[in-house]
Amino acid sequence: MLKMTGLSKVYRTEVIETHALRAFNLDVKEGEFVAVTGPSGSGKTTFLTIAGLLEAATGGSYLLDGIEVGQLDDNARSRIRNEKIGFIFQAFNLIPDLNIADNVEVPLRYRGMKGDERRRRVRDALERVGLAARERHYPAELSGGQQQRVAIARALAGSPRLLLADEPTGNLDSQMARSVMALLEELHRSGATIVMVTHDPQLAARAQRNVHVVDGQVVDVSDELRLSSAAADEMVG
Repeated sequence: MLKMTGLSKVYRTEVIETHALRAFNLDVKEGEFVAVTGPSGSGKTTFLTIAGLLEAATGGSYLLDGIEVGQLDDNARSRIRNEKIGFIFQAFNLIPDLNIADNVEVPLRYRGMKGDERRRRVRDALERVGLAARERHYPAELSGGQQQRVAIARALAGSPRLLLADEPTGNLDSQMARSVMALLEELHRSGATIVMVTHDPQLAARAQRNVHVVDGQVVDVSDELRLSSAAADEMVG
């Protein structure tokens, strides 16, 4: 499904070079639910933007469904992103002047999908997240948890092969966060491949697998703890 090997991302200015990812390796199989954790500035968001084809890596290999996406031009990348990838953002990114149904429909219009098919997908997606009865409501009329469900419906309407979630519960209270997480778990059980970036270890523990990122690299948590312990012992000594 998703395979990154030796991936690197370097941001350069006239005076500084920042390595956001280095020798980054990750393999996500079809149907997995993977949580990506790590401290602030560790490279989690950079990884997600590259995984979602929103920006390109500096080096290494990224295979998506067996396709080396790093070799594709912008048009091909945009087409794959629109057809195969769904995004769920922390800030919801809903359009305030559009009702729920229209918000969910927007990405489908970019595909040039026929009206009947768009309406069917919108209806099915809203039913799946429990908001079909509110399709004519506007984002401001909904709670934060409901807005995030709209964002999930928008992603689902495109029938993505890969669902990328960036801190999907970050702007929600604990009760709404649990509700959204339960929905993601339900989607996973139905066969969705999900990669979720989160800072919350309790949410990460509910995923099928947990990947930890430190200084732009995937690390084994036990190795990180061992190195931290060794550093602490050295300071004491």
